[in-house]
Amino acid sequence: MVDTKLFAGHAVRRLRRGAGLNQMMMAEMLAISPSYLNLIERNQRPITAAVLLRMAETFDFDPRTLSASEPGGGIDAIRRRLADPRFADLAIDRAQVSDWLSAAPESAEAFARAFDGMGVGSGIASVDANPTEAVRRELERWRGHFADLDSLAETLADDLRVGSGDLFGALTERLRVTHQLSIRILPIDVMPDTLRRLDLHARQLQLSELLNPASRTFAAAFQLGQIVAKAEIDALVKGAGLADRIAERLLRRHLTGYFAAGVMMPYARFLRACDATGYDVALLQRRFGASFEQVAHRMTTLQRVGARGLPFFMLRIDRAGQVSKRFSGASASPLAEAEGRCPLWKLHDGFARPKHLVRDIVTLEDQSRWFTMSRSVHPPGRSIGGVDPVFVVGLGINATLAAPLAAARGIDLKTGEATPIGLGCVACTRSSCPQRSAPPRSRALIFNERERGVSPFVFAED
Repeated sequence: MVDTKLFAGHAVRRLRRGAGLNQMMMAEMLAISPSYLNLIERNQRPITAAVLLRMAETFDFDPRTLSASEPGGGIDAIRRRLADPRFADLAIDRAQVSDWLSAAPESAEAFARAFDGMGVGSGIASVDANPTEAVRRELERWRGHFADLDSLAETLADDLRVGSGDLFGALTERLRVTHQLSIRILPIDVMPDTLRRLDLHARQLQLSELLNPASRTFAAAFQLGQIVAKAEIDALVKGAGLADRIAERLLRRHLTGYFAAGVMMPYARFLRACDATGYDVALLQRRFGASFEQVAHRMTTLQRVGARGLPFFMLRIDRAGQVSKRFSGASASPLAEAEGRCPLWKLHDGFARPKHLVRDIVTLEDQSRWFTMSRSVHPPGRSIGGVDPVFVVGLGINATLAAPLAAARGIDLKTGEATPIGLGCVACTRSSCPQRSAPPRSRALIFNERERGVSPFVFAED
């Protein structure tokens, strides 16, 4: 397991100032030296578990707010924004961002808000105008993990497991006996374009026959989550402070789905299974009765304090390369946030190799190496024009952390061959790429009537 160090100098300083204390006074209350507290506030030392516990007891606050309140989402979130091609000539490194957050956290937060709120004409959708982006930002703030929902889901899953080894049957019985809701599977001619419907008049959760067993279990857990986790979900939605009602509903749907996944794949049992199998997705599917996509998404959420899993990101793309789901988790990967995708990335190969796990190592322009694995998924639904719906779900992790993975066995993660890729043509500054379809936004084009290179676009290096 990977336990990410907690650097939260800005939040600690804000907590101290809010309590009207100087560093010497707060250090005495926490039984640490003033110099050590100074290093913590300047993000030059992480907060240890012991100090975090004393801080929570002394000042009566939720420790999760330390990581959740970092300016702009923290160093990695600010760096993802600075990776935009418009800043390519500035060469701002991680140390400079750390100094910025430490010296002027409010200005960093202001930059993040201004960047996220820039209009569509600049190439970045406004958070206020785009509810999905507002929700994504909230999920990023929590690093995709919601401890209270996981705890509640885990308790419910253990309770259901005592009475039955069949989770769908146990969920069905709980809905019927406790909440007077029956489950009915209906044929496609009755529900031609609907997969799940709650009929309160008939007291029925109606499910389409198109749903496979994993999707039926998820639907039942989702319905139960709307009832038993309502208070916790309401609190999280309210705390997000979203101005748009549509964004609130999107966040509520995501959180309910998160709870449902937690019932199907209870945190502690799922994490133990991940460690024991080397995060073997196929084995995890069978063990927990879940789909590839459900397992992949769950793997991005394993960030419980003291029991963290590996930091994965997940993408789901269609044949046109459009992203319909993206979860960066704690990965801090620019691949999860990029506006476009590189056609050289084998993520796209999943469409040509149905249900085959495609493995790849890619290297980005900053020389970081990422191990990715992807597979096609086929959601329930009828074909349109004879073409069945299909997506590719990709999982990725920094190659330096991928050694425990069953899928990475036999691959030289450190020095083995890796595909050099970019973050989409308009963001990529790799020259001489024969696959390039557009010039980089951050470079001036150069024309030479006497030459024609392998790439149709020649541009200034800087």
